[in-house]
Amino acid sequence: MSRAAIDPSRFLLLPGWLGSDGDHWQSRWEALHGCRRVEQDDWLWPKRGDWMARLDEVLLESDRPAVLIAHSLGCQRVAAWAAHSQHAARVRAALLVAIPDTERHDMPPNLAGWRPVVRERLPFASLAVVSSDDPYCAPARAEQFVRDWGSDAFDIGPRGHINGDSGLADWPQGRALLRTLLG
Repeated sequence: MSRAAIDPSRFLLLPGWLGSDGDHWQSRWEALHGCRRVEQDDWLWPKRGDWMARLDEVLLESDRPAVLIAHSLGCQRVAAWAAHSQHAARVRAALLVAIPDTERHDMPPNLAGWRPVVRERLPFASLAVVSSDDPYCAPARAEQFVRDWGSDAFDIGPRGHINGDSGLADWPQGRALLRTLLG
């Protein structure tokens, strides 16, 4: 299936905890490329079940395939959702950027409901983009998640949490990685 076969609104942006601000590459992709942000009722106290149910709702709005573009806690959402949803066949692929380690002892209490991390193999193609100096996930832990999920990995180097503070702007490299993932 070619990139043109997917409606831009089926490129679903899955922000992490607190959402993605205006400087975040996800917000820029929404404005520039017509990707659709999956909104949540509560960005401050995210409930895993609510976030998974919301993804099901959005996927069921169309029979067309979707591509998930997740950042941070959005990556954990993809893993948890894929392990439990009966609608995983509606997803063509997932770009997983800046996987957080929600099992760390120093994570905010708001994220306690995201433990344990779901580690089942994803039933669709996925590419994880990791940073060598991500403050929310040590490289060795990111490597474990990538291996458990059966994802391919791309080390972007020292780019922090790969967010608005990382200076990526429109992040054309990320768009190229997405194109590679989709073949």
